[in-house]
Amino acid sequence: MESEKMIELLGDKAEYLLSHICTTIDKKLIHLPSPNHIEEIWVNSNRSNQVLRSLQALLGHGRLSSTGYCSILPVDQGVEHSAGSAFAPNPLYFDPENIIKLAIEGGCNGVASTFGVLGIMSRKYAHKIPFIVKINHNELLSMPNRYDQTLFGTVKNAWDMGAVAVGATVYWGSAESPRQLKEIAEAFQMAHELGMATILWCYTRNNAFKVDGIDYHASADLTGQANHLGVTIGADIIKQKLPTNNGGYLATKQGKTSPLVYEKLTSDHPIDLTRYQVLNCYSGRVGLINSGGESFGESDLKEAVITAIVNKRAGGMGLILGRKAFQRPFSDGVNMLKVIQDVYLDKNITIA
Repeated sequence: MESEKMIELLGDKAEYLLSHICTTIDKKLIHLPSPNHIEEIWVNSNRSNQVLRSLQALLGHGRLSSTGYCSILPVDQGVEHSAGSAFAPNPLYFDPENIIKLAIEGGCNGVASTFGVLGIMSRKYAHKIPFIVKINHNELLSMPNRYDQTLFGTVKNAWDMGAVAVGATVYWGSAESPRQLKEIAEAFQMAHELGMATILWCYTRNNAFKVDGIDYHASADLTGQANHLGVTIGADIIKQKLPTNNGGYLATKQGKTSPLVYEKLTSDHPIDLTRYQVLNCYSGRVGLINSGGESFGESDLKEAVITAIVNKRAGGMGLILGRKAFQRPFSDGVNMLKVIQDVYLDKNITIA
């Protein structure tokens, strides 16, 4: 997308997002994405040569190849929500091959999906685009509904189908989070032993995070701490929702924080709030990719571009967007993915 068209799309948000200067956390404190991310960041870590190769395979594929940025198509909603709710808007995607084709045609670095989706097409496509196998899921068919993440297969299953990475979710703050933490820490260790990279869906979940009618599940301080826990258990990349507010610790009066988080390290600007998420990913050593969220129709393109701009200018590594792309005609989904990637390719959109 040309810069003029992007500014027109953003409307009255253009100046607010594109000219913002971050005075909370200096960009010099952040390890920014670069073409040399593996050599500059991971080469000094405990990751093996095989893991480094897998990370490079992911970052070296698609339209964002060799930029340090990452565009991933995630399609696990058929299990996480239901196949009907996910694919009824576009029944084309009941067929797993079309999911993979969308990621390829859309120029993505990789495709993240279930054991079933990627497994049934692995012989045909595992060598054509990096596979990221999501190894655990929340299923909503049991009665009453339970909000828990259950392993659907093994890391070895993912390795056997040729995946370069595994993905998993931990619901930080939930009653089940201690078990999930242990399961996924062990799974990530096994993935690293087999030479695969790891991506953590790093979400908060607890009804106590809703206080006086305000939902703090996506607050910068709570999601920032979730990120910090996620990188601690071995995530190479963190997937996180874009922050929508702040002050979760103050509202819940649970856990410990510092007034400096709110007085110095954050403001109410979305780029500053997201910069705090990046800071908690070991100052950007571990890449932050923000999620695209659900599809609302005509506003999807503008919302996706805004999320990409906020992520990039905050110091994040990219976007992981699914429903906004696959719940529309195939060609429109391809265009959506490429427009988002254009944000990361646009040298005029710089770190705030």
